[in-house]
Amino acid sequence: MGFFRPENSTKYYVGIMFNVPSMAVIWVANRDKGMDDPRGSMGISADGNLVVLDGENIVVWSTSSKSNISTNSNTYAQLLDTGNLVLKDSSSGRYLWESFGENSDTLVEGMKLGNGASSIGITRELRSWKSPWDPSPGSFSFRLRLLQNIPEVIIVVQNNSKIYWRSGLWNKQIFIGLPHMSSVYDYGSKIINYDEGDITYTYDTFKNMKESTKLHYVLTSTGSYVEKYWDEEKSQWVVTWESVASGQCDMYGKCGPFGICDTLSSKSCSCLKGYRPRDEMEWGNGNWSSGCIRNAALQCHRNSSDEENKKKDGFLKLQRVKVPDFPIWVPSLDDTCETDCLRDCGCIAYSYYTGIGCTHWSEDLIDIQQFSTGGADLYIRLPYSELDQNKNNKVIIIVITLTIGSLAIASCLYFVLLKHRGKKSSKVMPREDTSHVKLLEELPVFDFEIIAKATENFHSGNKLGEGGFGQVYKGVLEDGQEIAVKRLSESSTQGQKEFMNEVIVISKLQHRNLVRLLGCCIERGEKMLVYEFMPNGSLDALLFDPYKEVVLDWMKRLMIIEGIGRGLLYLHRDSRLRIIHRDLKASNILLDEQLNPKISDFGLARIFGSNQNQAKTQRVIGTYGYMAPEYAINGKFSEKSDVFSFGVLLLEIVSGRKNSALYHDGFAIGLAAHAWKLWNLDKMEEMAEVGMYDMSFKMSMRRCVHVGLLCVQEYADDRPNISSVLSMLSSEIVELPNPKQPAFTGRQSFPYNKFPKQSRSFVYNVTISDVEGR
Repeated sequence: MGFFRPENSTKYYVGIMFNVPSMAVIWVANRDKGMDDPRGSMGISADGNLVVLDGENIVVWSTSSKSNISTNSNTYAQLLDTGNLVLKDSSSGRYLWESFGENSDTLVEGMKLGNGASSIGITRELRSWKSPWDPSPGSFSFRLRLLQNIPEVIIVVQNNSKIYWRSGLWNKQIFIGLPHMSSVYDYGSKIINYDEGDITYTYDTFKNMKESTKLHYVLTSTGSYVEKYWDEEKSQWVVTWESVASGQCDMYGKCGPFGICDTLSSKSCSCLKGYRPRDEMEWGNGNWSSGCIRNAALQCHRNSSDEENKKKDGFLKLQRVKVPDFPIWVPSLDDTCETDCLRDCGCIAYSYYTGIGCTHWSEDLIDIQQFSTGGADLYIRLPYSELDQNKNNKVIIIVITLTIGSLAIASCLYFVLLKHRGKKSSKVMPREDTSHVKLLEELPVFDFEIIAKATENFHSGNKLGEGGFGQVYKGVLEDGQEIAVKRLSESSTQGQKEFMNEVIVISKLQHRNLVRLLGCCIERGEKMLVYEFMPNGSLDALLFDPYKEVVLDWMKRLMIIEGIGRGLLYLHRDSRLRIIHRDLKASNILLDEQLNPKISDFGLARIFGSNQNQAKTQRVIGTYGYMAPEYAINGKFSEKSDVFSFGVLLLEIVSGRKNSALYHDGFAIGLAAHAWKLWNLDKMEEMAEVGMYDMSFKMSMRRCVHVGLLCVQEYADDRPNISSVLSMLSSEIVELPNPKQPAFTGRQSFPYNKFPKQSRSFVYNVTISDVEGR
């Protein structure tokens, strides 16, 4: 901290800056009143306040209007290692004022934006410098905004309060309008202290970044929010990201209402499907601010009663987009979000995003941007005539695709038939994949007609669920056997890899706690797996449904915990292969008629060699909330990463709540954080679901929570293997070691009491987020 003079300036200021050769000022005291000469001074005044004096001993800045100092206070100032300048009471050590509560244009680790509950106050926003050489307040501010209690950050032009840039909505892990933010583990953004409209935004750097903590964010004088870090080798500041990089699509509302901006397009702006430019001449000249208007009225807006007007509206899906501004949150489930929008004549678009829920739009759709990766799905309401034209285009594409596809299939059939004469066409695979052909020949193969008949031609009433891989249907074979059919989606490239991986892995495994693969079907371009049917569905459907959870008393839960552990032990140690599942979670545990658990979905599983203990991948796939930190951050996985997932699952079974769905003092916190808190208070039995608690099971419940905490410890070496876990649960190991701090603790989310009761089970209980959609 010291006096400095910006380049090209004659004024002197007191500032805090990084201790590197190239100055980077993070805070300025007298930014409103620069000094004309270098003879200034800084010190503690007689009344205990921190002051800056110019060469004439005139006060140019003071903490007097911001601190709460009594007349007899004895104070001192200290610059902390975080870059925070604090004024403290000598006797109590209490902070009377801090620079982190009076931000300039820079956000560093530990600094907060928002109106938190601190007695010394926290400024809501960053304010840019007027220019690179003038630190006085400039034209832009960076602040938090609430849209129906969903936060986002925005940059605002000060003179007219217009939005210049926005991040998109916060899904409790990332801002979904920033495609570079792939996960909360890469970018430590956090929204905390969320209550009665009071929110605080901050960020943390992670352990693998601690060697270089000189990472910070700056709101520049031109209105861009920039991420910088100090490169020791180059001895300079490096910009790693900026909010307004292209100068086109990143700027708010570039294409006006109902326009969409795409930097990869020859013309940045275009109208949404079903819309046309409001002013053709302006659009031709590259001025898109007037936006677009609808080509044809929606059904419920028409006055005529002719036959054409009876045709219903539909929705066009836009993928990987920044959703428009001014969403309206509605208490709808994922599968009812569309129908609820369709029933509302004023609803012109909808979206559903995990961690946010269902949102509708009824006003102009403004600030839509097309991304190449990331973003969300947006469904635009269109009249039937526009959808019909779209379908005609699809027909042309389908015809071309089928023609090319037929030629390709015919070629494949020719070569395969030469090699496998007499074989059923259902076993056709590419020639070079002979190992897969051999494997599929060893499995029972079902004809397509048999599967179609069993599922009533894949009737929607038989659909059990779906994911990124495709759909799962219930079926009944002619002999009365019930089956579950996993039908691979043609559009899922990842699913095709998972298909063969699941066949390879599960066809070699047999255990009472693993779901059994009955066969497959690969006819007519289809790829389907046929499993035994589980009448009680997945564990999450019973565990997290408030109307069904009573089915699971404590003894049944213990049975399920043990069964999952036995299945995992078989995968890790007892089978002829060593399998790492990599996606163990409640939705991947199926329950038979006696509620015996069976581990399913081996699409992400990996086979380990006999001497292999750990592997690493550049393609992290799985479900956040269940991922071990070493896998989520560095891509390393082992038996211990499965143990971490098992620990999370164990805590969920005990509590009856999803991870990050426990509430404390009005905030949603992770189960591990909640369990850790109860461990330190010696109240682990309080982790158990209220309606299930019984004093006779107190010690059993406490032991389960204790074992769960041992499984979710931050470092893999500290976690027990699954064999030890089972011994601990059965009390074969009587004395349990003390757990260490769990991974990913301390994160908070939105308050439980903010939305209608019926919405809680599907908005704020949903905290998982796949790195790559499944």
